[in-house]
Amino acid sequence: MTTGVFRYIDPASSLGADGSHVKPWSKVDVDQTSFKRTERKRSVINIRDAARSTPFGVDVSGFDVFTSPAKETAFTDDEAVREGYYAEVEELLRKKIPGIKKVQLHVDQTPGAAEVRVRRHIEDPVEAEELIKGRYQIINVWRPIGHAATDFPLAVVDWRTTHPEDLISVDLLYPKRKDGDDHDDRGKEVRPDEATFTSTEGYEVRGETYAIAPSDKHKFYYAKDMTPEEVMLIKCFDSRSQGLPGGREGLAGLTPHTAFVDPATPADAKGRQSIEVRCLVFY
Repeated sequence: MTTGVFRYIDPASSLGADGSHVKPWSKVDVDQTSFKRTERKRSVINIRDAARSTPFGVDVSGFDVFTSPAKETAFTDDEAVREGYYAEVEELLRKKIPGIKKVQLHVDQTPGAAEVRVRRHIEDPVEAEELIKGRYQIINVWRPIGHAATDFPLAVVDWRTTHPEDLISVDLLYPKRKDGDDHDDRGKEVRPDEATFTSTEGYEVRGETYAIAPSDKHKFYYAKDMTPEEVMLIKCFDSRSQGLPGGREGLAGLTPHTAFVDPATPADAKGRQSIEVRCLVFY
């Protein structure tokens, strides 16, 4: 076990003058938000130790760790990653999670944002509508590169220790595009004047995510010294999770996750390198 300092949203900072809730926003191109953050020191439990007595799984806790060496090890060639490693990721998901019908890999999700993402990445609109009718998930597949992720490891929060009131919807603001085909973002965003960074001028809402409010009930876990031969599956959304229409009691919906500074990290530890692939998974 170790400790870490984690940054949460300060719920009071998203209240208006009359005390009513004002939906917060966060910008994707600069570190600017409409809300303030607050820090909490938490214990972080080594998954390897906890797994002896606590069950984990993407449908149980919202995350899991597997030993699964990759054929691709350099991760320096984009084409090799897309052509080779992406196929390895799909094979891994199909092996570890039964019942998968389709996997769409793409480059943190509220229910509305997840549905938009499906329509964006499934080119055939008829197929997209059919897939949305069934169960679908967003799962991140995270792997260290080159050496163990001792420095700046990844922490996850056990879904079983979260509650709906911990999740605060946040609009994601993007610089407004130039005129053109909205299906292709390349070269179509205009960086606003720095004088407007604290306002929404020059930006538009094109996504939504959750910010996490502090709770003493949250349990944090990490895989100590996670190696490149290991992967962590992190659930970001599940259309059949507890609390959603048609959802199943006890089915994990998402996993808050972030890197953290481990005070026990050796001074000579190599800087962490990692790759994360986000996947739309359909059943």
